[in-house]
Amino acid sequence: MQDDVERFIEIYRQSGYFAARIEPKVVQLPQNRVDVIFEINEGPITGIRSINFVGNKAFDDDRLREEIITSETRWWRFFASSDNYDPDRLNYDRQQLRRFYLSKGYADFRVVSSSAELTRDGEEFFVTFNIEEGELFTFAESGIRSTVETIDIETLQAAIDHVEGDRYDIRKIEDTEDALTKLLGEKGFAFADIRARTRRDRENNLIRVEYVIEEGPRVYVERININGNDRTHDEVLRREMRISEGDAFNRVMLERSRRNLRALGFFSSVDIEESPGSEPDKTIIDVNVVEQSTGELTFGVGYSSAESLTTEFAIAERNLLGRGQKLNLRVGVSDEVQRYQISFTEPFFLDRRVAAGFSIFNTESDYDNDAYVFSSTGIGGQLAFPLSEDGRLSLSVNLSEDELENNLFTSNINRSYDYSKYEIGYYYSIDKRDDPIDPTEGWNLGFGQDLAGPSGDVTFIRTSAVANYYYEITEGWVFHGRASAGFIDDYEDDTVYYGDRFFRGGSSFRGFDRSGVGPRQISTGYAVGANRYIIGTTEVSVPLGIPKDVGIKANLFVDFGAVGDTDETLNDIEDDFAFRATSGLSISWKSPFGPVRFDFATALKKEDYDKAKSFRFSVGTRF
Repeated sequence: MQDDVERFIEIYRQSGYFAARIEPKVVQLPQNRVDVIFEINEGPITGIRSINFVGNKAFDDDRLREEIITSETRWWRFFASSDNYDPDRLNYDRQQLRRFYLSKGYADFRVVSSSAELTRDGEEFFVTFNIEEGELFTFAESGIRSTVETIDIETLQAAIDHVEGDRYDIRKIEDTEDALTKLLGEKGFAFADIRARTRRDRENNLIRVEYVIEEGPRVYVERININGNDRTHDEVLRREMRISEGDAFNRVMLERSRRNLRALGFFSSVDIEESPGSEPDKTIIDVNVVEQSTGELTFGVGYSSAESLTTEFAIAERNLLGRGQKLNLRVGVSDEVQRYQISFTEPFFLDRRVAAGFSIFNTESDYDNDAYVFSSTGIGGQLAFPLSEDGRLSLSVNLSEDELENNLFTSNINRSYDYSKYEIGYYYSIDKRDDPIDPTEGWNLGFGQDLAGPSGDVTFIRTSAVANYYYEITEGWVFHGRASAGFIDDYEDDTVYYGDRFFRGGSSFRGFDRSGVGPRQISTGYAVGANRYIIGTTEVSVPLGIPKDVGIKANLFVDFGAVGDTDETLNDIEDDFAFRATSGLSISWKSPFGPVRFDFATALKKEDYDKAKSFRFSVGTRF
């Protein structure tokens, strides 16, 4: 029984209950039988009172605590387990500390020891890391050497991510190895082996790196194992892989596979590992994923400068029954809009890399800022397919019956319009970001056009474009630039209907109310919509000094642009395609009950007839 007690205690300790006490008791029964009873006093879960560091000079304790997973017990971590003592997690933290120092120039850093001392009451631990930082190193001149004669070394020099005089950073060496691997893979050298060899000059605190390229052995994929997908079907993941069992191993394709799996949005983490196969020329690929909630229940609240509240409600499932299918149901619940929409998308139609979907919708809107009451009922269909590894083309068709009723009591215009609209369109997108969910490097862009008519009652060509650029300034600081533009014109020289124009503000131009920027009738204050716009955004993510596991991010932003050139024929329209600008702070929190977002903004430059909005708040939950 003592062995059983020790096993139970070990299980409790792995769960953070170091104060657990177990007492076995034997109860005699008739006929030489006994009952064995284990009386268990679990005690409180064992937390961490403090985390201390000894030997650190370059970085204080608070900075180092940000780099490890283990955290001190705090009231706001009631849903987290990182503040429970776990010896395995402590070993991982040792590696995290080493990697952090190696990225900051301390090439000789080592963790001398890590210890955990239990308090007398058995409820908390004191954790101490004893470290040696070593000297600060910088890069010396680096180079590339190849034993493969057909490789042009000169074309590879630009891939080196560090120059002489830069602070030593292990990540730059790894990034260079990855960049060289990718370049060589694209040039047909899938089996090239790249190794970084370092040589220290301790007298001058310099490190010279030489990247050696050798012809590696040809290795083939013996098996691909997928782990952690308890809900998502295997085929959903395998069809996103750019490498299959029996293929020659290619690290470039493996990285693209990882990015594709991340882009699905079904997993909180995607790790791909390699292990030796049954023979020297074979390898086994393990795809380890951690599933996350793909159902979303969204409830949004907005507060405007006019002290008005608006609400929105939506429910969506991005991985229906684990098949990767998308189902969206949106229901408008505010006083100003009633929106009903259901859409479905099959990402692999007929087992091909073609996404097919449809939508049925009904919208009735009567916004206080808008000149018309607008309603639309219709159906739409879409096909999307890849044109390249990073490029994708979507084709769409939409049929709708629309109705407009103006809010303006002007005698020379009709009170209502009923019309049919038939649209066909295309949208091309290309994505070169390092991560589709949380990018830090790269860019993406999209361009599309929609043609209405001639079978319907309206005729127009609508063009839209958007581009994003990401650049990591330094760790935790990511610059994001965005530009978007749109133009619509009736090719039969008629007036573009209200419901087809552009309305900007709210999330599309922070600091302004919905439809708060652009052409407006002065006598009523109603927005009438614009025929063109151009809007830019620059924002920088700002580290808050809060542990990463809290999930709070902040961005400082500036939005700027112009919205105007309406062809509305109403009287007293103010329409200046003038420059506007806003700035503010956006805070997002991945809370235990769903994403929460706060936007604070102020208008730096606006027209007198624009309507500002200083605060927006939204909250959602996942299931």
